[in-house]
Amino acid sequence: MRKWVLSGILATEETYLSHLEALLLPMKPLKAAATTSQPVLTVAQIETIFFKVPELYEIHKEFYDGLFPRVQQWSHHQRVGDLFQKLNLKVRSPKDSKDQTDLLKHTPTSHPDHPLLQDALRISQNFLSSINEETTPRRQSVTVKKGENRQLLKDSFMVELVEGARKLRHVFLFTDLLLCAKLKKQIGGKNQQYDSKWYIPLTELTFQGPEESEPLTIPQVPDEELDAMKVKISHLRSEIQREKRANKGSKVIDRLRKKLSEQESLLLLTSPSMPLRVYNKNGKSYGFLISSDYERAEWKEIIKEQQKKCLKTSSLTSMELQMLTSSCVKLQTVHHIPLSINKEEDESSGLYGFLNVIVHSASGLKQSLNLYCTLEVDSFGFFSNKAKTRVYRYTTEPKWNEEFEIELEGSQTLRLLCYEKSYNKTKQNKEDGDSTDRIMGKGQIPLDPQTHQGKDWQRTVIPMNGIEVKLSMKFTSREFSLKRMPSRKPMGVFGIKISTVTKRERSKVPYIVRQCLEEIERRGMEEVGIYRVSGVATDIQALKTAFDTNNKDVSVMMSEMDVNAIAGTLKLYFRELPEPLFTDELYPNFAGGITLSDSVAKESCMLNLLLSLPEPNLVTFLFLLDHLKRVAEKESVNKMSLHNLATVFGPTLLRPAEKDSKIPANPTQPISMGDSWSLEVMAQVQVLLYFLQLETIPTPDSKRQSILFSTEV
Repeated sequence: MRKWVLSGILATEETYLSHLEALLLPMKPLKAAATTSQPVLTVAQIETIFFKVPELYEIHKEFYDGLFPRVQQWSHHQRVGDLFQKLNLKVRSPKDSKDQTDLLKHTPTSHPDHPLLQDALRISQNFLSSINEETTPRRQSVTVKKGENRQLLKDSFMVELVEGARKLRHVFLFTDLLLCAKLKKQIGGKNQQYDSKWYIPLTELTFQGPEESEPLTIPQVPDEELDAMKVKISHLRSEIQREKRANKGSKVIDRLRKKLSEQESLLLLTSPSMPLRVYNKNGKSYGFLISSDYERAEWKEIIKEQQKKCLKTSSLTSMELQMLTSSCVKLQTVHHIPLSINKEEDESSGLYGFLNVIVHSASGLKQSLNLYCTLEVDSFGFFSNKAKTRVYRYTTEPKWNEEFEIELEGSQTLRLLCYEKSYNKTKQNKEDGDSTDRIMGKGQIPLDPQTHQGKDWQRTVIPMNGIEVKLSMKFTSREFSLKRMPSRKPMGVFGIKISTVTKRERSKVPYIVRQCLEEIERRGMEEVGIYRVSGVATDIQALKTAFDTNNKDVSVMMSEMDVNAIAGTLKLYFRELPEPLFTDELYPNFAGGITLSDSVAKESCMLNLLLSLPEPNLVTFLFLLDHLKRVAEKESVNKMSLHNLATVFGPTLLRPAEKDSKIPANPTQPISMGDSWSLEVMAQVQVLLYFLQLETIPTPDSKRQSILFSTEV
């Protein structure tokens, strides 16, 4: 049976070789004519039409010449596995894979060919799997003059700043140059096409401009606009799901997908705000906006690494530039705008809930350094910094052992960056105009819903540039984290009704709220990302225990702790209230009132609802509200706008107890971006933002300040 299978393979190879020979016949005269004054085809066109034909012919001819005599002199012990192994290392095809499967099936496991054929089939199947993962067929390189290959190393959608305006671009990094292109609008069903905007040879590219170069002016988009886009995207996702379930026509779904793509493009264009500048040899600069430090470092690293290998300056004629730009359609690896919601609608769109991360230690450092780590997670396709360890001073083996609790909103990836802290105040980073701290390494972990659904801690190691950082992670899904559980302890403050605490303390505002806000106002108002960046979980738990046990030294403890831990303790207190500050009873009315279109009716409704809150809830909220407004006044330093603060505190203050929320009951199913709860969270943000934006909130008591600061002790 093995001989019959091999005879079939030989017959197929004979046919294939005759077809390749037929292609080679016109190729030689066309190549000769290409160097004359009247060529039929250009060299580049010939390379495209007859791509790899001579090489394929030589490889298959060698395979055929090796296999033919072995089949002719057949015996049961004849070996052919080495020929297939050699062939599959050079070329692979679905036909080869099928033939080799048949051959392996009829080869006894004891035969010397069996392991060789298994390996050959593995090589072929691995290749075919990688091809199947591609969304469209593509080439990885384009041939340039003198037979050299220009390889594509990286490409991505990016935002370019052009005369102060944001422009959506597709950037291609080749082995010898950086090309910035614009995707043309498709008219009448034409194929995708690119227009070249500019290119810089890598030998002439630098990240450091002239001393007199002006800093980039970044046009900021209000957070409210970004939030409105996310609401529209969530609505469109839900609508597409409904139409699919109703088996509506493809035209309806296609129209919705087009709208979704437009909103995603708009979000991509308006979200990034971290600058990345490149300069050519004449000092002309081109500015991009990136969403995170990780991505900026990624681009810089790969460009600088390639610059070490690139010794020749590539200068393109207009025709060569046009041909290269045209080839980008096939070469591109990124086909869609990089939002998590651009995946198939029935795929999971990430994790929702809380991720506890312990950053244990790092190893592999060659010299003693001052090191710290930051953690980034994505939401709606864009990454933001969520946590930062303390600086571990002058060591090769930092042991942070710090735990952080990070809220996930459809997150798919956790990124970790390791920095060397710079204490040189006079040193300025000429490349970025930003941090003077140097990135020593970076790595990332996919946040897979199936992997992280368990309640146990999972240990992992992130390798980065020779450094290894050890982590432990534990995920709590949204449906579990939404539970507001009353405390079983009769005393303490966490998990106890706010009215019970204020009555016991004989105060209008709980002691924990006053203490935390006082400490943050003393030294945290200019902390970048205050309330957004996570504090160390162990510090937060220590403060929680101190407040619960009425520890007399709590103020001393707070003065010695990182201010983000104090902010985290305050958020935890509000999150663990058995009933939200805005109460379960009034929550639906707040959610309805914020949707009113008439501004007068909305203000009347919202204020009346606010003043209907129980007195401890109202006074505590007004106390917090004044503080948050003062935090936002320092936005230019701490980067916390009113909208950012509303995003952090809205769900914490308004989220109802689990029985009143619209959370899916099945905890094993990942929650999608389109589910109603995500829109509910955005409504909670809008309610708090409404009150933050009101200049004054009239109260029945004209002595509001005296009420706020009264302790009645």
